[in-house]
Amino acid sequence: MTTDTEKKTFTYHVVTFGCQMNKNDSERIESIFAGMGMKPALCEQEADVILLNSCSVRESAEARIFGYAKNYAELKKKNPDLVVCVTGCMPGRDKGNVMGKKLRGVDFYFPTKDMIHLPRWLCEANPRFRNMLDLEEDYLALRPTIQKAFQAFVTIQTGCNHFCSYCVVPFARGLEVNRSLKDILEECHSLAQRGCVEVTLLGQIVNHYIAPDPQYFSSSNPYTKSDFAKLLWEINQISGIERIHYTAPHPIFMTDEVIDALSLPKHVNYLHLPVQSGSDEMLRKMNRRHDRAFFIDLVQRIYQKNPGLALGTDIIVGFCGETEKMFEDTVDLYKQCQFDISYTAQYSERSGTLAVKAFKDDVTKAEKKRRWWVLQKLMEETVLEKNKVFDGKEVSVMVENFTKTSKGDWLTGNTREMKRIRFLGDESLVGTIQNVKVSKADMWMFWGDLVQKS
Repeated sequence: MTTDTEKKTFTYHVVTFGCQMNKNDSERIESIFAGMGMKPALCEQEADVILLNSCSVRESAEARIFGYAKNYAELKKKNPDLVVCVTGCMPGRDKGNVMGKKLRGVDFYFPTKDMIHLPRWLCEANPRFRNMLDLEEDYLALRPTIQKAFQAFVTIQTGCNHFCSYCVVPFARGLEVNRSLKDILEECHSLAQRGCVEVTLLGQIVNHYIAPDPQYFSSSNPYTKSDFAKLLWEINQISGIERIHYTAPHPIFMTDEVIDALSLPKHVNYLHLPVQSGSDEMLRKMNRRHDRAFFIDLVQRIYQKNPGLALGTDIIVGFCGETEKMFEDTVDLYKQCQFDISYTAQYSERSGTLAVKAFKDDVTKAEKKRRWWVLQKLMEETVLEKNKVFDGKEVSVMVENFTKTSKGDWLTGNTREMKRIRFLGDESLVGTIQNVKVSKADMWMFWGDLVQKS
C-alpha cells in the first residue's frame, strides 16, 4: 500500500540575502532539501518549507527579514503546515535571541553552522517529511547544489579573527575556521569532472587560508610560504578549470607569493581588495591593521606585477568622527589607486560591534550621502577612462547568459577583468569561454562581436 508520505513530494523555497558566502551556504541547504526528497517550489505560495538566509552587514538587510517573516506569517494562516526557517548571519550574531523573539511565524531560527540539524528539526515539525541519514557533522563538508554547471563557489574558510570595529562577521560566523585542503581539492576535481569551468574561492579573509592538512600539497608546488598561494597553484593544475577568482582578501596578507599567484594562467585579471578608508585615523579606528601608505604601496606593487589588472575595493564613508579632511584622504587614495569599481557604503551602526561601544556615529545622514555621491562620480569617471583602452581589443569572455530579443540573440558574460560584455551569438555558447572583439566600451557594459567559436 502507498502511504500519503510516499505520494506527496514536498517542496521548498530559499531566499538568499547578502554575499557570495551566503549564496554558497544556500546551495548547501538546497543539498539538504534534495537529500530529504524535496523539490524546489515554483513559488513561495506553493512551498512546504520556506528558508530565509539572512545578512547582517547593514540594518536594512535585517529589516527585510522582518518584512518577509511578516508576509510568511500571513501565508501560514492559509497553509498551517508551512514551516518557516531563518538562518545566516542574523541569528548567528543574535546571541540573546533578541531579534529572533520578534520574528512572527518563524519556526526555526539558527546560525549557519547548525544547518546540519535541519532535517531532524523539520521532521519533528512535520513527521511526514523524510529524514536524511549520516549527515556530515561539519556543514562545509556538504556538497552544494550548483545552480550553473559551468560556475561554482568553493568555500575554503569561514569566520574571522580580526574584529574590524564596524563589522559583525566574527559575531555572526564565529572565529576563523580553515577547511581541509583535501576536501577543497576533491570538490574542485569533482566540479571539473561535471563540467565546471570557473570557480570562485570564498573566505572572510580568503588569502589568510592555512591548510589544516598541508601534506596534500604537491611536492612540485613552487610556493613555500603562503598556503593560499599554494592552493591557487594546485587548482591551476586541475584540467577543466579554466578560470579562478577569489574574494575577499585582506591587504596585510597580500604577500609577495600571493601577488605572484595573480599571474598564474587561470587566474582572472581582477582583484577585489577592500581598503574601507584612505585616512590613517579612520583605518586605526576601524582596526584595519594597516595605514594608507602601506595600501598605496601594495597597490603599486600589484600593478607592477600585473599592469593590466582591474582592481575593485570596499569603502565606508561617514564612519565615526570622519572629518572632511579625512574623507578627502579617501578621495586622494582612490585617485592614486585607480580602482575600477568601489562598493561604497554609508556607515550604519551594528549592535554588538566595537564601534558602537567606543565611538559616536556623528556624521549626518545627509553628509554621508553627499560623500557617497562624490565617490560614485569619481568611480564613474575613473572606470570610463580605464575602459577606453579596451575599444577595438580582443578579450576572453566567460559566457553566462542568453537573451532572445526582437533585435537578435544576445549573449552576456565577463571578461577576465570582470567587465560585463554583450554580443550576438547562439545559446549553445553559454558556459563556454569565447574570444570577443570589443566594439564599444561603456562605463558598466562592453559591446562586441564574436571572433570565432571556441
